[in-house]
Amino acid sequence: MKKLFTLITILLAFAQAFAQQQFGSVSGTVTTRDGSPAVYVSVGVKDHSNGNMTNDKGQFRIGRLRPGTYTLVVSAINLGKQEKEIVIKAGENSTENFVLDINNAQLQEVEIKEKNNKIKIDNPSQSLRLNEPVLEAAQNIQIVSNTAIRDQQIISMSDGLIRNVSGAVRLEHWGDLYTNITMRGSQIQAFRNGFNVVNSYWGPLTEDMSFVDHIEFVKGPAGFMVSNGDPAGLYNVVTKKPTGQTKGEFSLTGGSFGLYRATLDLDGKLSKDGKFLYRLNVAGQKKGTHREFEENNRFSIAPVVSYQFDDNTKLTFEYTYQNARMSDVGSYYVFGSEYAKYPVGFTQYQPGLPLTNINDHSAFLKLDHKLSDKWTFSAEASYFNYQQKGSSLWPSSVRGDTVVRSVGIWDAKSEMTMARGTLTGDITTGAVRHRILGGIDVGTKKYFADWGQSHALDTEADPFISTDPNYGTPSNGYPVWDRTLGLEARAINAGGTQDQQYAGFYAQDELGFLENMIRLTIAGRYTYVKQSSFGGDPISSKKVTPRLGLSVSVDKQTSFYGLYDQAFTPQAAARLINGGSVKPITGNNIEFGIKRDWFGGQWNTTFAIYQITKNNEATATANSTPANPQSMLLGQRRAKGIEFDLRGEILPGLTLTANYALTDSKVTSVGDVTDGSVKVGDVVPGYSKHTINGWLNYKLQSGPLKGSGISAGFTGLLDRATDTWSPSTVRLPDYFKIDAGLFWEGSKMRISGNVFNVANKYLYSGSYYSWLNAYYWQTEAPRNYRLSVSYRF
Repeated sequence: MKKLFTLITILLAFAQAFAQQQFGSVSGTVTTRDGSPAVYVSVGVKDHSNGNMTNDKGQFRIGRLRPGTYTLVVSAINLGKQEKEIVIKAGENSTENFVLDINNAQLQEVEIKEKNNKIKIDNPSQSLRLNEPVLEAAQNIQIVSNTAIRDQQIISMSDGLIRNVSGAVRLEHWGDLYTNITMRGSQIQAFRNGFNVVNSYWGPLTEDMSFVDHIEFVKGPAGFMVSNGDPAGLYNVVTKKPTGQTKGEFSLTGGSFGLYRATLDLDGKLSKDGKFLYRLNVAGQKKGTHREFEENNRFSIAPVVSYQFDDNTKLTFEYTYQNARMSDVGSYYVFGSEYAKYPVGFTQYQPGLPLTNINDHSAFLKLDHKLSDKWTFSAEASYFNYQQKGSSLWPSSVRGDTVVRSVGIWDAKSEMTMARGTLTGDITTGAVRHRILGGIDVGTKKYFADWGQSHALDTEADPFISTDPNYGTPSNGYPVWDRTLGLEARAINAGGTQDQQYAGFYAQDELGFLENMIRLTIAGRYTYVKQSSFGGDPISSKKVTPRLGLSVSVDKQTSFYGLYDQAFTPQAAARLINGGSVKPITGNNIEFGIKRDWFGGQWNTTFAIYQITKNNEATATANSTPANPQSMLLGQRRAKGIEFDLRGEILPGLTLTANYALTDSKVTSVGDVTDGSVKVGDVVPGYSKHTINGWLNYKLQSGPLKGSGISAGFTGLLDRATDTWSPSTVRLPDYFKIDAGLFWEGSKMRISGNVFNVANKYLYSGSYYSWLNAYYWQTEAPRNYRLSVSYRF
């Protein structure tokens, strides 16, 4: 490895020296008439393929130009072009600066307008700390834009969002309570604004889309970017921030099963000089489901304020509160002797049970400070507080069509405090560009849960009969919970405690050669973790994980990349069947890919092939129950596959999101703690071998019906392995769903209506549960409708 790295370094240095003699370059700065940097403005060479975008300082650089005379062109959205003639000499850099005849506020306004109507996003959020376009990153990153969320009428993280990303599936849906996305054969970590918000297997509470700007899916390990993460990847929810523009939007949505929803988005200035900004998002929702007696009522409020002290320093504070009043966890499931035995709207839920009440608070504080034109420092802190008072419905016995339903208390509290400091630099030494990233992140996470009390609703002599359901007073009455003790004491008695502390240090240098056409990433992270669960003694682990990536741009629109990365991930609480404790997951990812922007960056394709190895992973046994969770060690598993994503505007008014993934995950060695049900070569449940998605949106660009449009999409899951470990040989059938809609959009108003599950198919997920010797499944809604009206002001 050392010799190979030395050889690569020598070859790159030789190629760089040769290129210096053959090519020249041009660089400069683009500003607006008020002296502000013009950010992400296009700079190109007329009748030539070379070009670039200005960075966040308004700077640009275009290399690999042969000696001669060229015309440099600068253009911004909805603005006229500026041109200058330049002379390029071999081995020399020319300097040309531009001033746009527009002020910064006006430029931001047209940029924001364009961004709000784009399916394709070129640059990741600051919370990923990449400091480079997605096209140049040596990793597969897919971004679901706010436009896609709006067009598909997605109202929460668990509401059809994953159709926009290759290979993403959900299992154990938990209704709209938790999202739980799997990708590349494993459940990926949930992040918000760059912080890992997972504090137990079940969390976090799904984010309401009212305060979400976009969602970034990072495939493969990303500990160098955003703290601890799974080797399979993560999703990062990026919330809405102030834009500096005074604007607002009000929206009403109604739909099937008693859906009533209203949202308000306000954006503006709190001071005349524009230094003090705010953003406020409010949402309220009342919603039932296709199953009787269920409710999913939500309220959220998300204020954000920012203050720009001077040109170099900015402080942002953000608070989000979500309240959910939902039916008993477990109400979404049906148990029986075979899959899909009962009607799609059938329920074994018991009306009269108190709704589960959740209060979810989160706060972020971020300080950004520009140390110089080359260096930037940011300090961030976050606090999360989740409180749940409710219960979980789960049967204690299933015999054919008769069920004894049982309810267990589930009161819980999650508290997390996390912080990080990051230093980024963009410097040049000789002919080599360095994008430098370094920093530290620390966190403390605590989870308490009382699941130690249970009550059977029915008796063996008088059970619930699924073929002749009686939703009157249950034969054994309703539960009465003892909440005399505080939650923490009850959690200790029930063994429902989890605690984790971590600290990480990371450093990365991306070296750019040949005018940044070749980018070599060298990075490393040190992580220390101390954790305990189920009342056991705390255990600690530490590890250094390296990262090596190479990205090569063939031209300004095409790049090839290769990546080797390692991961070190604390596991959610698991109780091993031998009484031992689980260790953090270690693993690695090897990946190669091709990225290409088409037709001037209007749309993009990404193709990736990968192999992920995970060690020490714990998984639930077939006999695990909510009241008595049991886990075993797989030992080692290997996931491999291919992914293809396409998104963007194919033709004027015609946008397309399409993707395909082939996934395969199997056990490669068995751990020393097992119930004997696992052997080498077994499929590791948690994925669909083939996933294929598409969403097409077309809007008329002219004529009397200008602004009208049609949309349609589908999701296919073939050869599903999204169940859990079980001895059953019955597999889930293939899944195929079609959605479609109509819309009209004017300068101020948008009206949209969608039909979901157009074919009215019986769609479900589930698994065999050996502890009950029964199947359970959760149906999705039959054909249903939504209508939204929004007004911008």
